Amino acid sequence: MTASSAVAESCPAFLDHEQRKLHSSDTVNLCDLAEGKPLLVVNTASRCGYTGQFEGLEALHKRYSGEGLVVVGFASDDFKQEADSEEEAANVCFKNFGVTFTMIAPGAVTGAEANPVFQEINRQSAPPRWNFTKYVIDAEGTVVESFPSRVTPDDPELIETVEKALESGAAGVRAE
Repeated sequence: MTASSAVAESCPAFLDHEQRKLHSSDTVNLCDLAEGKPLLVVNTASRCGYTGQFEGLEALHKRYSGEGLVVVGFASDDFKQEADSEEEAANVCFKNFGVTFTMIAPGAVTGAEANPVFQEINRQSAPPRWNFTKYVIDAEGTVVESFPSRVTPDDPELIETVEKALESGAAGVRAE
């Protein structure tokens, strides 16, 4: 078995979907992106009181991507806080905050219309109650912990959870 087929076989089905990137015709499959690595998944909005957290999420991405963390933002207007256009949302992320982690085009994160990734996150955990809810997902696709909007990306508990997920992923052991 090749390494890539092993990854494909081990990738959780809910991650195995083509997701369109924010303000782009390009798509990404999170199985290809994560390759068995832990994820930090965040529902985002560009006109929210928590929008400044993009800066902290980018810092987490830069700090831990070399160790295997994959940060993915899912733009959403579920809470009526997203920009009027994808172009404006992209400007907020990429120009205003210098985001380099993967951002997914706007879509639902709650209810029956939720993106397939959030359908599973919501099944395993609780649906986001507001923008910038953060979910740490281990390399096997299990939601290890969720953090509400008010928990900032530099919060020690969030960082500890990320580090444990990275350690577990490196050891090949499922984080509990």
